[in-house]
Amino acid sequence: MANKDQWGSRIGFILACIGSAVGLGNIWRFSYMTYENGGGAFLIPYFVALLTAGIPIMLLEFGVGHKFQASSVGVFAKLNKKWEALGWWPQLASFGLMSYYVVILAWALSYVGYAFTGGWGADPNAFFFGNYLQLSSGFWDLQGFSMPVLISFVLIWAINYIITVQGVSAGIEKACKVFMPLLFALSIVIVIRGITLPGAWEGINWYLEPNFSKIANAQVWVAAYGQIFFTLSVAFGVMIAYASYLPRKSDIVNNAFITCLANCGYSFFMGFGTFGILGYMAKTQGVAFQDVVSASIGLAFITFPKAIDLLPAANALFGVMFFVALVVAGLSSSISLVEAFVSGIVEKFDMPRKKAVNIVSAVGFLVGLLYTTKAGLFIFDTVDHYVSNYIIIIVGLYECIIIGWVYGAEKIRNYVNPLSDFAIGKWWDLCIKVITPVLLGVSFVQLVYTDIVNPYGGYPWSGIIALGWGAVAAVIIAGIVLASKPWKSDVLSRPVEEVQE
Repeated sequence: MANKDQWGSRIGFILACIGSAVGLGNIWRFSYMTYENGGGAFLIPYFVALLTAGIPIMLLEFGVGHKFQASSVGVFAKLNKKWEALGWWPQLASFGLMSYYVVILAWALSYVGYAFTGGWGADPNAFFFGNYLQLSSGFWDLQGFSMPVLISFVLIWAINYIITVQGVSAGIEKACKVFMPLLFALSIVIVIRGITLPGAWEGINWYLEPNFSKIANAQVWVAAYGQIFFTLSVAFGVMIAYASYLPRKSDIVNNAFITCLANCGYSFFMGFGTFGILGYMAKTQGVAFQDVVSASIGLAFITFPKAIDLLPAANALFGVMFFVALVVAGLSSSISLVEAFVSGIVEKFDMPRKKAVNIVSAVGFLVGLLYTTKAGLFIFDTVDHYVSNYIIIIVGLYECIIIGWVYGAEKIRNYVNPLSDFAIGKWWDLCIKVITPVLLGVSFVQLVYTDIVNPYGGYPWSGIIALGWGAVAAVIIAGIVLASKPWKSDVLSRPVEEVQE
């Protein structure tokens, strides 16, 4: 097997990890989740989740990726050849997520253009669902492609391909050194503008004012842990792959803390801008604040265009900046999802990187075309719920059990500590072996119960079974099939290196 690519610098690695973690959801999902789950009180379970699950699992994935110098496929195959399929599941989940994540990026790219002229018109809701998505009646009513979505989809895939085909140091690292400073600069401008608008602080009060009665609600804690997993890109094979490209002498503990704290700090910071703008919107329209808040995608593509139209000046400039920020945040995440799957293909089949990127990109593009049809939103929403919830929980659970109990959490801790400026203690073992798996198990049971009692999104069972559970089954089966193929590289025969003092 050819020499493994490496990061050119520590800052390049950190920016790439932060870029993978910071995505579209940081800009809208965190703020909405905070509002919905007790405002400032939600920050308590959120930061507890960060300390007991987010940082511990990030340390675990950085640790095993660096120690085994392999993707999640190689890590689990080295631990036990019978476990190789478990290594494929997070990488296949990355592939599934990437296939529709690019479509959301395509929406954001289209809206960069619309922002110049306010192209969404007087009714952003009707424009988004009717004129832009051209939404059909349901799952099985594809009605062909929405051409505005398709055109942007092709452009986003072209950018993804150009970056990933150049490799880790020449492609991903260089791109993230541009993307992340640009994103942070745009975000600072957006937040400053948001908090200086009339009525902004009413919105910010809604964002931060604690409703402590909700802390006793188990669902709020489940939501906090779910948000941490969602936002940090753990359990997708990304961080294991990225850590495997680090040089042997690399500070694992500091890198993990920096990545987690920077990502969560960015979410918290952007909340001020988001809720400042929503507060201004409520004041301008003379309505209650809660009447202007909408969830997830609606916040970005319906509520924000309305808010942009209401701004007292520089509407087009602010609109362009907001949607460019979405595109930049999403691109850094999408290239990491491509890389996660590419790393496993290269490693297992000893395939030239360019060929692997070509195959993954071509298949991802073809699968993604389904989401550019006029039924794309229904399909995307269902697949996303089942892949990004069930697979993440399952992968996080068996990572903790296998690494924590079977392999031994203390082995990873004893490996990363001599490499790092400060050491992690036995509290980490407790989190990996007990706290995190228990909480993930509770979350999984609650998720299954909720989805059985109330079918997700009110969608018909035919669509939920075929597209939701079907996507989960496809990941599991594909992992088993890929694991059954013979290895063509020498990865498994290489000894696991220890720290060289």
